Amino acid sequence: MLEKVEVSKAIWKFMGKTIVEKIFSRACGKEVSSGDFVIANVDLAMIHDITAPLAIKAFEEIAGKNSRVWNPAKVIMAFDHQAPADSVKAAENQKMLRRFAAEQGILNYDVCQGIAHQLMVENHVEPGMLVVGADSHTCMYGALGAFATGIGSTDMGCILATGRLWFKVPECIRFNIVGRLEKFVFGKDIVLRIIGNIGAEGANYKACIFAGKVIESLSMADRLTMCNMAVEMGGKAGIVEPDKLTLKYLEELGRNFSGELVKSDEDAKFEEITLDVTNLEPQVAIPHRVDNVVEISKVKGVKADQVFIGSCTNGRYEDLKIAAEILKGEKVARGVRLIVIPASRREYLRALRDGIIETLVEAGGIVEFPSCGPCMGSSFGLIASNEVSVSTSNRNFIGRQGSPEGKIYLVNPAVAAATAIYGEITDPREI
Repeated sequence: MLEKVEVSKAIWKFMGKTIVEKIFSRACGKEVSSGDFVIANVDLAMIHDITAPLAIKAFEEIAGKNSRVWNPAKVIMAFDHQAPADSVKAAENQKMLRRFAAEQGILNYDVCQGIAHQLMVENHVEPGMLVVGADSHTCMYGALGAFATGIGSTDMGCILATGRLWFKVPECIRFNIVGRLEKFVFGKDIVLRIIGNIGAEGANYKACIFAGKVIESLSMADRLTMCNMAVEMGGKAGIVEPDKLTLKYLEELGRNFSGELVKSDEDAKFEEITLDVTNLEPQVAIPHRVDNVVEISKVKGVKADQVFIGSCTNGRYEDLKIAAEILKGEKVARGVRLIVIPASRREYLRALRDGIIETLVEAGGIVEFPSCGPCMGSSFGLIASNEVSVSTSNRNFIGRQGSPEGKIYLVNPAVAAATAIYGEITDPREI
């Protein structure tokens, strides 16, 4: 059941503040409210191998050649979309970026550590921060209680030059998730169901706050998955307000956070949407839109040519473990390619040490080094015309993983693993 309550803008400014308004108020040095146009100071900026060249070009046009970025300690670079370089052009591009990072004193993870979004979460983002990245899935960082959003390369050029950017402070939709999840139903299914319900533009320029008892009980991996996909419903950001799990996760990363946990006031008002996930089936986004979401029972039996488990959406240790538990002692179906890509070196090593990688390889999986892989459609692991990819990634647009005549179905890692065994979309609850 989906319930929606609109909050009048006329009374908004007289209520308590949302987490978004509080983060922007700090970043602006004054009290601001939803709907205000502001100039805000950012805490961190991320660029990667695809978006950085245009951002650097814009920076040099704004600040002049040989200028210094505003604060090199707050700019992070990573190569993940074409990593390692898959063409001479990509190699030359990365060579230029290495030189720029060295000259500016910017931390560059290069091709060594994994997907930029996962690296930002593991090493840099903290609750209450305002973070921008030259990539739409920057919104993933909101799982740590930050406001994180993707911006264009030209805007990133402005950030590199000044450390500041204009924003419209977003209004918030709070998704109150209630009920109880069944086995093999995860955060991926919740967010797909939300996207299917409200559509690809249902949260345009709004911050999507995921709350409720179900969210409180989810792992950080699931929270990251949900915030990652907020942009697929038009959201400016995805956020889970910080709690004990947030602090525990940071401690496990060796990062002891001692600052204030910024949260919404009790009397802050939101647009509210309640979703009861009791009896929710695994969800599948079918070609060629992320909001084209159906229950798995409606697409069981669709033949698969490739299964992809990975990406910034579902390439974490927990996702690989789920897949390995299903694939243990089984074999990938003849004619199916199973590609597995951990989200970062850290997640790769965790899975390696626990025998998860061994299980996936023994089953017939191809395990690649942490990168975006086929997710963007310009690297390795692409599909041909009329082939079907069953993928744990975040987008199923035409041509996203290769041929524009191919088809992509988005699923959770348990569905992906079960599909790899049987060669067709399979409900893991039935095997």
